[in-house]
Amino acid sequence: MITFDAVTKRYPDGTVAVDRLSLEAPTGEITVLVGPSGCGKTTSLRMINRMIDASEGRILLDGEPVQGIDPPTLRRGIGYVIQQAGLFPHRKIVDNIATVPYLLGWDKKKARVRAMELLERVGLDPALAGRYPFQLSGGQQQRVGVARALAADPPVLLMDEPFSAVDPIVRTSLQDELLRLQAELNKTIVFVTHDIDEAIKLGDRVAVLRVGGTLAQVADPKTLLSEPADDFVREFLGHDRGIRRLQFVSTEGLRLRTDLTVEEGAERGTSESWQLVVDAEGRPLGWASGARPGELEPYGTFVPGRDSMRSALDAALLSPSGCAVAVDEQGKVVGVATREALDQALAEAADG
Repeated sequence: MITFDAVTKRYPDGTVAVDRLSLEAPTGEITVLVGPSGCGKTTSLRMINRMIDASEGRILLDGEPVQGIDPPTLRRGIGYVIQQAGLFPHRKIVDNIATVPYLLGWDKKKARVRAMELLERVGLDPALAGRYPFQLSGGQQQRVGVARALAADPPVLLMDEPFSAVDPIVRTSLQDELLRLQAELNKTIVFVTHDIDEAIKLGDRVAVLRVGGTLAQVADPKTLLSEPADDFVREFLGHDRGIRRLQFVSTEGLRLRTDLTVEEGAERGTSESWQLVVDAEGRPLGWASGARPGELEPYGTFVPGRDSMRSALDAALLSPSGCAVAVDEQGKVVGVATREALDQALAEAADG
């Protein structure tokens, strides 16, 4: 548990970066700090490991004030991940990951074994161990940065906009990887971002900060979206917060039609209505319409019960048919959610 108890950071020129912040980051959860530039997100994060010292108030780590812990000792027990990884350019990847174990006095063999384990854990090929950072892509470097932060198995992980410098596809992959790792490791994570979608996706709790370093609201993502505390939070969440809420609405029980599929090569209907063409194993190939014989149109998929209504709606919007293709974990079609079924589910979600 990380506790901010009326914490203020005031600089010599009088600037207040954080103003009487009181907040808890529960053990084993991801707490995300989000807000506009100048709201004190990064300052708050850095006060946890004493890269910046608070002017007033206390920060407690499992009940012990961090102000009473020697900074180097404190930092060796806290993983830290920043933008663009911050790797040592002159060290091989394996030695970058083993940095903290080396500092803790581990012998080289043990530290490198740990580094190799973590390379695989964060989804990287062990063959990359002997390369240097410049030989890796931005996404690979960020994964190395996460591995380095985990090397000494710290209970706390601080992450300062770690995925903001990579392209959207890589960013999504890194977010998914972090959630997978957290499901295995249950670290206490404080994550800073300016991206509300990232905050909602990753956070067990999301703390929205105002410019000037005051706390506007802290809540789980679903509550934050449905019950914003005031106009500032409402505006920061954006006008599409209703769409964002859909990622917390389950597709369990969504009505599916099973009569809209046709196997590749089989006789198709001649009407203008859409049919989903599948291969011999039942995997989707595309939508066909009598209005465009011989052509297959794009489709989008979701896994019922696992994926959210937002995923189902995205899948429907990807296709000119306006329908979402429901598949199982192996990618085989189990049914189709039509526009009518999606409209009904969305109406029920709005009423709920």
